[in-house]
Amino acid sequence: MASGQQNPEQAEIVYTMADEVDLSQVRVVLMHTSHPGNIGAVARAMKNMGLSQLYLVQPDLFPHSMATSRASGADDLLASAHVVETLDEALADCCFVVGASARLRSISWPVHNPRECAERMLEATDDGQVALVMGREQSGLSNAELERCNYLVNIPANPEYSSLNLAAATQVLAYELRMAALARVEIKKSASKKDYRLATAAEVEGLYQHFEVALTDIKFLNPASPRKLMRRLRRLFNRAQLDEMEVNILRGILSAAQGQKYHYDKQDKS
Repeated sequence: MASGQQNPEQAEIVYTMADEVDLSQVRVVLMHTSHPGNIGAVARAMKNMGLSQLYLVQPDLFPHSMATSRASGADDLLASAHVVETLDEALADCCFVVGASARLRSISWPVHNPRECAERMLEATDDGQVALVMGREQSGLSNAELERCNYLVNIPANPEYSSLNLAAATQVLAYELRMAALARVEIKKSASKKDYRLATAAEVEGLYQHFEVALTDIKFLNPASPRKLMRRLRRLFNRAQLDEMEVNILRGILSAAQGQKYHYDKQDKS
């Protein structure tokens, strides 16, 4: 296969994944970018992770051949980029805004790590457009710009060398957004595959009572001090979130164990 060509089977997988992950409500806003190459590198990072909305607030040089060169195939994001004069224009229709801050400022504002912020942003897309605002290459976001944000996101980099360039920071945040979106897809898939409803509290409590009786019958549980074992079993099955069929299976096993014990007891007595 010639260099640069893609295996058709691989291409189909890539297409399917892209089709399932929806980040169309997320936009990246770059503030006063001074180097056009950084715009192209950000576009590439965005397209890698499935983001498509790029807003540029007063870029120094755009469009520019350096941006196209650094985009490495993400030219469509550059072609569709929205160039605006103010942050207000970039955020006008957004219901949730996150500002990227390399420094933890003195202003009191909610600050989260990239993973937490990505999950919160994905939740907010249920209500409309959300924005991730990236600051200037040298000075980041001003305090006035940070005050336009619902949350700030800070990448917990190595404190001895914490400087990330604009594209690298965007790549980290875009990756977390994609992972949060993929997690959403998996949750929806799991929910759609459920064969049985979750067990009710009454059904689960009936299982615990059955456990206590059956374990006592087979002499695994001391009825004088059952609390510690039963508490551990409750913790175990509460974590599992049993469905109705799983409860029935477990109760069937307990009933079979009780019947077998009764059978052995009869043999011993004969």
